[in-house]
Amino acid sequence: MNHPETLDIKSAKTKYPVHELLRSRWSARAFADKALDEDTLRTLFEAASWAPSSMNEQPWVYLYAHRSDAENFQKFFDCLMPGNQAWADRAAVLVLSLAEKNYQNSGRPNTHAWHDVGAANTNLLLQAASMDIYGHQMGGFDRQKTVQAFDLPEHLEPVCFIALGYLDNPETLEEPFRSRELAERHRKPLEQIAFAGQLAR
Repeated sequence: MNHPETLDIKSAKTKYPVHELLRSRWSARAFADKALDEDTLRTLFEAASWAPSSMNEQPWVYLYAHRSDAENFQKFFDCLMPGNQAWADRAAVLVLSLAEKNYQNSGRPNTHAWHDVGAANTNLLLQAASMDIYGHQMGGFDRQKTVQAFDLPEHLEPVCFIALGYLDNPETLEEPFRSRELAERHRKPLEQIAFAGQLAR
């Protein structure tokens, strides 16, 4: 169930017109007690798979667990830092995104791998937003515990965890997360990030 007041607060207030899908995507923490079915989840991964990548390497790999699969879900949950554990247990699905560190043909380091995994994650989250599903990427996790818990091979490295689910009332969250859920979003002004020709000095 969506919450119109929250959606209105979180809708990006842009200076220039951008697509509604971009304006409506945001990193929610209040998730409803509603499952994501496997076909819906596969649709999100399908969207991720069509992201651009250097040399078409597609260096992304995803592991996931539904909350209904309590044992596996707990393994994902245990890798998160306490600040994320405070709310991520309500997610319908927890996802771990991984990057292939090397090019498949040459074995050379793929210095664009994390960028490309980020692009795939963005595709996933935008597809989710189009379906009224909300995602929250988390860099706050124990890297060593994650490598050990999932027995990751040397050529794969964890990039981030993603919590996915349908939106719930922010009142289900404790502070400070409730206030963050109801706060307007802001971005740096374009004058600080986009320059014609060269950096401003």
